[in-house]
Amino acid sequence: MPRLPRVRGRQLIAALQRLGFRVSRIKGSHHILQHADGRRTVVPVHAGETIGPGLFNAILKDTELTMEELDQHL
Repeated sequence: MPRLPRVRGRQLIAALQRLGFRVSRIKGSHHILQHADGRRTVVPVHAGETIGPGLFNAILKDTELTMEELDQHL
């Protein structure tokens, strides 16, 4: 299994937007992204911090994407 990429919140949001997700709302530093088919996830945007592996896996599970699909858009 390949290693998870180390990305920041804004980079992850940009990749998800290229995959059809849109920011539906923002509460504090948490951006809620939603796809037209109903998939939804929350991505925290903290300056200078990368998304940890546990949270990254949770986002992949929420969005029903594989790491390879997301990695193509990062």
